[in-house]
Amino acid sequence: MTARSRLPGKLARQSFTYREGLLAGVSVSRMRASDLSVPSRGIRVPQEAGQPLLDRVRPYTSLGLDNWVSHVTAAQIHEMPLPWFAEESRTLHLSRVPGSAHSRRRGVAGHCINLTSSDIVWIEGVPLTSPARTFLDLATILSLDDLVAVADHLICEHDRHFGPSKCAIIPEEQLRAYIGGFRHMPGLVKAKRALELMRVGVDSPPETRLRLILHRSGLPEFLPNCKIAGGAGEFDVGPDLACKEYKVCGEYEGEIHQTTEKQLHDRNRDERTRIRGWVQVKVYNADMKRGDAHVVAMFEASLRQQGWRSKP
Repeated sequence: MTARSRLPGKLARQSFTYREGLLAGVSVSRMRASDLSVPSRGIRVPQEAGQPLLDRVRPYTSLGLDNWVSHVTAAQIHEMPLPWFAEESRTLHLSRVPGSAHSRRRGVAGHCINLTSSDIVWIEGVPLTSPARTFLDLATILSLDDLVAVADHLICEHDRHFGPSKCAIIPEEQLRAYIGGFRHMPGLVKAKRALELMRVGVDSPPETRLRLILHRSGLPEFLPNCKIAGGAGEFDVGPDLACKEYKVCGEYEGEIHQTTEKQLHDRNRDERTRIRGWVQVKVYNADMKRGDAHVVAMFEASLRQQGWRSKP
């Protein structure tokens, strides 16, 4: 049996077009070998390639200059938080200008959308929709709450005494101005509603969900990016959510809080919060699974402890 020749350079590690193979000196017979899969016509994928999504989608944009990556696939490359059904999707989303034929390839969802040059960004030679445009396109796919989580992710920024500073991917006002420049677009109404609900300083989708649960509950408003100040020389406390009027704050305790280092930080945080006269509500994933009413009741009890009374 004749041993297969090794694919040259990066072709051994990532998807490539048939033409790229020929230009690299790969024979026609070699590109028919069983160790290369054919996900779509004109594309070859080494079966052992553990490649990132960007490399997987690259050949699809190389095959046609009018193709760019969009929607869920662009969101995944931009590392936007998506619900499980979108995160696990293997379908590639590609767009073309209106009037073009939809991309008809196995495993590809084709779209036709109008874009300006500022709506396209290039990452390692691959064209894809910008974060702002991707957010607008996701409005046609995601639920409102999931879209708010994306908006919170895009505008999040803070500077805390622990951890690195975080800069917004898109400043809040810039995202508002971008969406405000559209008229009569699919998903535009939902996108504008998401802008009304987004807040600066939210670090994760569970924190977004917790904030939205409280927002719709009729309780006093809880906001992110609040600082509980201490005395001279003392660190501020930055809770996930806070109601300054009644000095009640909320913390979503995700998996990151299971590390020894984080638990030590949390213990010190909790003590500073208590000494400064605030009541803290810790919410875990198990609490969220019990439903919105259970979570609301947790905060309502603490608010009543601090003197809040619901209006009759």
